[in-house]
Amino acid sequence: MRSCCATRTATLPRRPPPPRPGAAAPPPAPPPPAAAAGTPRTTATAAPAARHARLLVVLLGLTALCTAYGEGALADWATLHLTDDVHAGAGLAAAGYAAFAFAMTAGRVSGTWLSIRLGATRVMLFGGLTAAVGMLIAALVPSVPAALGGFVLVGIGLANIFPLAIGRAGATGGPQGVATASALGYAGMLIGPPVIGFLADAVGLPFALTSVAAAAALAGLLAVTVGRPRRTA
Repeated sequence: MRSCCATRTATLPRRPPPPRPGAAAPPPAPPPPAAAAGTPRTTATAAPAARHARLLVVLLGLTALCTAYGEGALADWATLHLTDDVHAGAGLAAAGYAAFAFAMTAGRVSGTWLSIRLGATRVMLFGGLTAAVGMLIAALVPSVPAALGGFVLVGIGLANIFPLAIGRAGATGGPQGVATASALGYAGMLIGPPVIGFLADAVGLPFALTSVAAAAALAGLLAVTVGRPRRTA
């Protein structure tokens, strides 16, 4: 009986002695380590994604620049081209830019419907190619009806490229993306007329206006480049 009690007493856990009065309290347990702000993998993938977004915004800004280049050029040079190169009367020459502006207005009214049916990338691509063909006709064919029809094609083609490019820049880069793309776009409207003037002194106004066709085609190709999905590793 005594041995059984001794064995039982030996197996019971020993309680720590109570703290003596006036003794210092034991130090608290250290807190668990805080979680890291971001894993290395997240940090490594965030930087390339931000660079890719900035590149897309710049490309969209260049797309808007190419579009505004044509708008600014035609605003200043369409009437002179019709009077001096196509030999149109004053009334028909004034109607040239009016036809371009009316076609652009009509194109923007239908832009939302076209974007839903075809997609923004296709609208921008087909618009750039349509404007390029129209500008080549208006610049190189010495006929008043052909020139007016060409200006109409340019207006329809360029109508939706600028707003779609700015909208996509906002979706990609937020307010900063809109600011960057808009600044590049409106720069094209400012540089268009003087560039056409320098080219007209060098090669003549009809061939200078073909740079509008080149810019419109470039805008369409840039839209395809931006709209292409990014490959992930």
